Amino acid sequence: MKFTVLVPARLKSTRLPRKVLADLGGVPMVVRVARRAAASNAARVVVAADDDEIVQACRVHSVDCVLTDPEHPTGSDRLAQACALLGLDGDDAVVNVQGDEPLIDPALIDACASLLASRPECVMSTAAHAIDKVDELLNPNVVKVVLDGSARALYFSRAPIPWWRDGHAQGVTQLPQPAPLRHIGIYGYRASFLRRFPQLPPSPLEAIESLEQLRVLWHGERIAVHVSDSRPGPGIDTPEDLARVRQLLV
Repeated sequence: MKFTVLVPARLKSTRLPRKVLADLGGVPMVVRVARRAAASNAARVVVAADDDEIVQACRVHSVDCVLTDPEHPTGSDRLAQACALLGLDGDDAVVNVQGDEPLIDPALIDACASLLASRPECVMSTAAHAIDKVDELLNPNVVKVVLDGSARALYFSRAPIPWWRDGHAQGVTQLPQPAPLRHIGIYGYRASFLRRFPQLPPSPLEAIESLEQLRVLWHGERIAVHVSDSRPGPGIDTPEDLARVRQLLV
């Protein structure tokens, strides 16, 4: 399946401002992300920037980039505008790779694109991996997902789901089997749905959990989920994360 990777890049990130331009091995982080994505089977990799400084950094390193409205409230709005600027619509496939994932596995990108191609009843695809630590299950910053029998998302939550009624009666000391799934924040979209998504009314569940993907389920659409055998490389949200990834790249 032919697909385009879009990398949303926002200069004024909250926890680590200007992180997409942070130096990683001599190049800006967003450039490293784009280069990793280019190692997938994507026909094209495009950064969707909110600031001309990002555009210029991409051009210096020969990375394709479009400038989008800096006032977009969400990444999905930014991606929708990028689709319009690039003329992507209908069943054109788009994979969203976050601009703070410099260690993204190109094979995971391909898996999301392939899954979307094989599941015509789904407007989106995403990924997950098995949780193997109790503290991850209990961590609200670790988003969990439960699936139906066809590997489509039933629900995403920051809470420990599924809740093991008998095993957790005296406290959460072990994991149920099969293992709960941790959501990986990579998404494949049909471009027509991505362009429509920002116009869908936000859902109450989305507001409660602060998880934008719940809007998709609220409106009756389906998300196919690829279950990976391995966990992805660490993303970058904090100065500590940045230092850790810099060490990995030495």
